[in-house]
Amino acid sequence: MTDRYKNKPDLTRPAYPWLLLLVLSFVSGILWPGQSALAAHAVAQFGEPKYPADFSHFDYVNPAAPKGGQIRFAIISQNSGFDKFNPFSLKGKPAPGLIEQMFETLTVYSLDEINTQYGLLADDIKLAPDFSAVTFHINPAARFSNGDPVTAKEVKYSFDTLTNKDGNPRFKAYFSEIKSLTVIDAQTVHFEFKRKGRDLSFVAGSLPVFSPKWGLKADGTHVPFNKIGLEVPVTSGPYVIDRAVSGQAVTYRRNPQYWGAQIPSRVGSYNFERVVYRIYKDTDTMVAALRAGDFDFLSENKMRYWCCQYIGKRFDEGELVKELVPHQNPVAMNGWIVNLRRDKFKDPRVRLALNYAMDFEFMNQKIFDSEFTRVNSYFAYSPLAAKGLPSPEELEILEPYRDQLPPEVFGPMFEQPNTKPPGSIRNSLTKALELFAQAGWHNRDGVLRNAKGEPFVIEVTTARGQNPYMDPIYLNMSKLGIKVVKRVSDAATARSQLKTFDYDYTTIALREGRMPGAELWRSFNSKDADKPGSENFIGTKSPVIDALIQKLLNADSQQELELAAHALDRVLVHGHYVTPWRYLTKHYLIYHHRLQRPQVLPKYYGAQEWALTYWWDSQADKKNSKTN
Repeated sequence: MTDRYKNKPDLTRPAYPWLLLLVLSFVSGILWPGQSALAAHAVAQFGEPKYPADFSHFDYVNPAAPKGGQIRFAIISQNSGFDKFNPFSLKGKPAPGLIEQMFETLTVYSLDEINTQYGLLADDIKLAPDFSAVTFHINPAARFSNGDPVTAKEVKYSFDTLTNKDGNPRFKAYFSEIKSLTVIDAQTVHFEFKRKGRDLSFVAGSLPVFSPKWGLKADGTHVPFNKIGLEVPVTSGPYVIDRAVSGQAVTYRRNPQYWGAQIPSRVGSYNFERVVYRIYKDTDTMVAALRAGDFDFLSENKMRYWCCQYIGKRFDEGELVKELVPHQNPVAMNGWIVNLRRDKFKDPRVRLALNYAMDFEFMNQKIFDSEFTRVNSYFAYSPLAAKGLPSPEELEILEPYRDQLPPEVFGPMFEQPNTKPPGSIRNSLTKALELFAQAGWHNRDGVLRNAKGEPFVIEVTTARGQNPYMDPIYLNMSKLGIKVVKRVSDAATARSQLKTFDYDYTTIALREGRMPGAELWRSFNSKDADKPGSENFIGTKSPVIDALIQKLLNADSQQELELAAHALDRVLVHGHYVTPWRYLTKHYLIYHHRLQRPQVLPKYYGAQEWALTYWWDSQADKKNSKTN
């Protein structure tokens, strides 16, 4: 085992010598003949971790950051309430901030490497040479908030609970490629995977761990996990719940007995004594509260608010600061999709025509103050994005599928429609009509019809607070002769319709990920296309896409990964499955001037999580840190 804890008096060294663990592993059948695996403090998807085994802290933290003070965030909740402290069950609404501050995982990602996991609850990671399994050793110093040690037993309990019927089905889906979890000894767990993949140790490492004493009653009986409501979680994280009032706020207090303050992946983090989440019913109320000084930090992505609403005395006097902070986050594909299960959308020329009906440049200028960039790839803003003509290596990947792909895939990368001069929306709509005509739809007397005379109808679901950028899209559709039918629905009904594929046209946003293969598989694999509740909302059924995603998942080097991604990107983009939307390359921050941050910026990070984890209160020593 590593000796990096030997000079830290508050942490005990691991209980088992590594030689003994190797023997136990061999006896248990974890190591197969001819195989070997080495323990490590970290695992990189490719290459070596940036930080060595004896590292003291990440470069983007301030190890000397003072502890104390508070930070107050804002949360918008239309019904203004929560009814549980369990973020892992299906029914009910959890309080904000639970996962981020209370539930720890076996490993954590560094924020300045594209994909490397470092130990958190686990102090050693042993990855099988063929990536079919991973073994984690649990840090003997790890403790739950009630003082109990975190052991292998609790890790297995957490996995079994999240993947059975009592957990939210999305966790079962997320961990679906884990074949089994075996307890080797009191501090060691072994995961076996259903396939061999470099990404799967990261999936296993992201397992949140909690105690089986959560929900335990005084009489010894246990509340069923899916019925746990306001029972306080028993977890290992740096914070505990201090005060919670549904519809108003939740306050977390830093646990003075937090076990992990000195481990390398936690040094310099979670510096606030109290973290508060104030709840507001809508954006306008939240903006007014910020101007009144009711909370301290906000990351904004609505440019109509950024440009014009954050004004007043507190801004003028420097109490509240506005700042643009760059990031290098991979951009997830987001935009509008149609239901391929419906005949009228099966022709890719129809889907491309709908792309030409969206005037991104107009909306970006008039609504978003020209702050956004249009998504042009499933891997935008990263080396995985395809550009220009395919390289010989990309063509080698694509060639076996030539008869199953449109010829455009083998030419230049598709460029999104653009209405900047010399382009115009008139030119775009003309192109859209040409594409519709090629697909058998013609504008007759102002209505787009097929050979049978049937009108082209698109039904869209609208909800209260509809986004203002939808109307220009619907207007352009109407100009083409499309009949737009609006169906008013609440958010819950809209989600249900999407899960049962009862829709024509809606929005989608894939999750950001530094390893995008698994996300793309869930969203595009053929076997899930007709499975209600799956994430293949679009309904794609393409053996080529299936094969290319598998190639992405199975890449053995960064070069292989990039080549597979380029080939997949060309196929997905030229399939016109999504009308792409937008992204930002900066975080738009507003914060109280007493909040300070490290000088070194991470590369891949969410703004609010970054502030919560690594910022500090510069006035912590001057006040008693009571919540206002």
